[in-house]
Amino acid sequence: MNLSLVIPVYNEQDNLPLLLDAIYKTMHTLDRAWELILVDDGSRDNSLSILKEYAEKDPEHIRVISFRRNFGQTAAIAAGLDYSQGEIIVLLDADLQNDPADIPMMLAKLDEGYDLVSGWRKQRKDNAVTRNFPSMLANWLISRVTGVHLHDYGCTLKAYRRDVLEGFRLYGEMHRFIPVYAHSVGAHIAEVVVSHHPRTFGKTKYGLERSVKVVLDLFTVKFLISYASKPIYLFGGAGSFLMIVSAIIMLFLFVRRWFFFVGIANSPLLQISAMFFILGFQSILMGLIAELLVRTYHESQRKPTYTIRTMLNLKRDPRE
Repeated sequence: MNLSLVIPVYNEQDNLPLLLDAIYKTMHTLDRAWELILVDDGSRDNSLSILKEYAEKDPEHIRVISFRRNFGQTAAIAAGLDYSQGEIIVLLDADLQNDPADIPMMLAKLDEGYDLVSGWRKQRKDNAVTRNFPSMLANWLISRVTGVHLHDYGCTLKAYRRDVLEGFRLYGEMHRFIPVYAHSVGAHIAEVVVSHHPRTFGKTKYGLERSVKVVLDLFTVKFLISYASKPIYLFGGAGSFLMIVSAIIMLFLFVRRWFFFVGIANSPLLQISAMFFILGFQSILMGLIAELLVRTYHESQRKPTYTIRTMLNLKRDPRE
């Protein structure tokens, strides 16, 4: 299998026939073995019935996964990735706002040597206040914090080589951070402008509350990418900073007592200094405990601390 298309579906009964027709039209122009994995995320309309109908008509290409209840877009994407077989994986939405006609262009970009091609909805057809502006702020924040600069993290339409998707699991709203995870293992990333259409049928599932979830997930992603293998750098750095502040406060108290005869015991700075010292010491201890957990995680499961792009004249897996 050369190409897997993964599409999460939630209450899209009116869009599905049009989407599948557009996918067939596009895929017939490509000389590739392909599969389409549609993940029904607990739809409450007739989406699953439509998916079953298409799967019966075309068992060669159509695969359907049905959740028992709604688990969210990230879980649906994770399931699609788990059960896909293609060397290249393309994600897109089921609401027809992503255009399947852009897939050949993205595959051609991958063939230039990239590992991940991300879509950029430059002319986005969504509400400017509730969707576009919060998305613009989120894209800027994610780019600044992670160092992976993309215009449109929220665009589901992306093409990946399978090897850059291995080694991590998706939770919460973290599907939008896949480029960050891929970059952390050395993926070469390109961004291309893709078409974006206004929603014709159904209602959007996203609101302003999703921006809060994205910000919270960003903290997790930043920690996992920057400090997962060496947590002592974070906890030890914070602890050292607090202990240095504590030492500066104590030095100030002693200088003031020695030269200006101001008592130390009655000053609130003494309690603040002691608190900072204790918190700093505890933070360093937490970092050491986290280091033990990281080593247990890697060594017990024999997980490598590196990723390999290619090997020459080597076949044996050193972990065997």
